[in-house]
Amino acid sequence: MTEEFTLLSLFSGAGGLDLGFKLTGKFKVIFGNDVFEPAVKTFSRNFHVRIVTSDPKLCDLPAIFYGDIAKLTFDGLEDLQPDVISGGPPCQDFSIVRGPQTERGGISVSRGKLYSHFIRALIHLQPSIFIFENVPGLISANRGDAYKVIIDDFSNLEIRWPEIKKLVSNSSLKAPKNYELLFSGLVDASKFGVPQARKRLFIIGIRRDLAQSIWWKIEPLKRKIESILNGSATILCKYPLTPLEVFEGKPLPELQGKYYEVMKEYEGVAEEVGTLKALEWERNKWRELSLDIVKDYLAINDVKPESEDEITSAFEEHAKLLREIGYYGVNVRNIKPVDGSNEIPTESTDVLERMKRIPPDENHEFVRGTRWEVEGRGMSLIYRRIHPLKPAYTVVAYGGGGTWGYHYERNRATLTNRENARLQTFPDSFLFAGKRAQIRAQIGEAVPPLLAKRIGEVVVKVLEDLA
Repeated sequence: MTEEFTLLSLFSGAGGLDLGFKLTGKFKVIFGNDVFEPAVKTFSRNFHVRIVTSDPKLCDLPAIFYGDIAKLTFDGLEDLQPDVISGGPPCQDFSIVRGPQTERGGISVSRGKLYSHFIRALIHLQPSIFIFENVPGLISANRGDAYKVIIDDFSNLEIRWPEIKKLVSNSSLKAPKNYELLFSGLVDASKFGVPQARKRLFIIGIRRDLAQSIWWKIEPLKRKIESILNGSATILCKYPLTPLEVFEGKPLPELQGKYYEVMKEYEGVAEEVGTLKALEWERNKWRELSLDIVKDYLAINDVKPESEDEITSAFEEHAKLLREIGYYGVNVRNIKPVDGSNEIPTESTDVLERMKRIPPDENHEFVRGTRWEVEGRGMSLIYRRIHPLKPAYTVVAYGGGGTWGYHYERNRATLTNRENARLQTFPDSFLFAGKRAQIRAQIGEAVPPLLAKRIGEVVVKVLEDLA
């Protein structure tokens, strides 16, 4: 396939979304932007673009601008008109992991500046399609008012722009273009083969004047995109890919011995911990395990197969997916990327001893009331082990002790950055820049490339209809 379309991203981070679009074989990444220097270096390294620190011109492309988006005038790019602009303005205060509504500011109806700069880019560059992505908590921020305002802005930029541009400096004389929304909603990454329970909000819009040129196709396109992005069209919706598979590089039926070895290490842990919770876990979970990898996978993920052929087809799809990502036959423990992302962290004795008493899919609450207890009431993320046979919990970008993510093997504690990168579906060839915590942040903030690829494939269909 040849690259036919151009992608410009803002708030690019390490480039997870950009990478997914590039992996479709249809997109050329021409521009990125971020304020986090390690992420900018990562982006530059992997997309082979120059780093610029002053307002870019067409002759500078492809490039990534290192700096505050407010310093981007876009004057030198006015004639660019990329096919797609993507961006996810940093909105950590929208995130539901930060607490209830009272602790989550979101953006007020008067809008936030970073979001407004994304709108400014649409005014200046007028792409055929935009992709706006964000955390699920944006939908409920400000009791849903923020989300309603954003949807209304995209649909009515001609009316809303005078109000929005009061927040941002602007030099464009172009008349604003309204956008027809093709999709707006949550997308569950695990339904597309990402071995992680991760949901993101996506809003996809097409310039309304272009939509009118294919008006008879728009409603069928909306229905098709909705069907694809709700994930129900693939067998992966029912049979999710697992951490064991992406770490070991093989589909589950080939990993029976490894699974048995992993789980047998936890035999007797409940008696050792001795709490009521631990004993309940032994009775309700441990004793329910057959230690047959396929049977336990079906039970743990509440999968009710229609036939043996369906199960066979599902794991054939898993093998196909591992090949697509580049993990098939490559055990993560055997790779040594030059960015140091697969180095196992040095752990304190306290952490190692605590984790030896916490089985897969359990957290610090498992050892509450014992000498291995640690603070963290009400936070399920703290010292939580991933389970080998179910999608991992969301890989997070920041956090102190106990939030780094923990391996399913009993003799392991913290996941390496490369293991987290596999949970996010970054290819092993994708190299990061920065210190350990900085790499963690880049991985945790990224859109999983495999999910981005599927969205890119949807966008290709729209752009081809416009051709």
